[in-house]
Amino acid sequence: MTPERLARGQELIARYPQPQSALIPFLQYCQEQDGYVTLQAMKDAGELVGVTPGEVESIASFYTLLFKEPAGKHIIQVCRTLSCSLRGADELQSYIKRKLGIGHLESSADGRFYYEEVECLAACDRAPCLQHNLEFHYDVTPAAFDSLLEQWLTQPPQPAMPAE
Repeated sequence: MTPERLARGQELIARYPQPQSALIPFLQYCQEQDGYVTLQAMKDAGELVGVTPGEVESIASFYTLLFKEPAGKHIIQVCRTLSCSLRGADELQSYIKRKLGIGHLESSADGRFYYEEVECLAACDRAPCLQHNLEFHYDVTPAAFDSLLEQWLTQPPQPAMPAE
């Protein structure tokens, strides 16, 4: 573990009553540094908070915004549940995949975009919904997506994980 990573880990642990509570924020930090959660990051995390590598792996695999392979700087997740589908999510999903030239669980060749269809973004009343990094967008149409994409291309991407 690098001295910088150790210092950040200790800082995170100090914020919580139990060291294990710092696991996800530490993995988020590692992902911001490396572009994804590497095997080394999982090993470091386990040592830091006192859990086995298998426990770290199971936790990292559970959370949809922790990636074990490189993902784009712009993480786009579109809801695919019934409410969103009834209000146009299928069309939106097809449009986004064509527009970005990538499919579900894929990153663009330039590393800028990652696309995923997710089960629920808890915005049934504002369907179809998408999440860009941690920002929600509601009532998204293909035209609205084009406007969002233009914004994302002209602004530096915000991290997919909140800074602690």
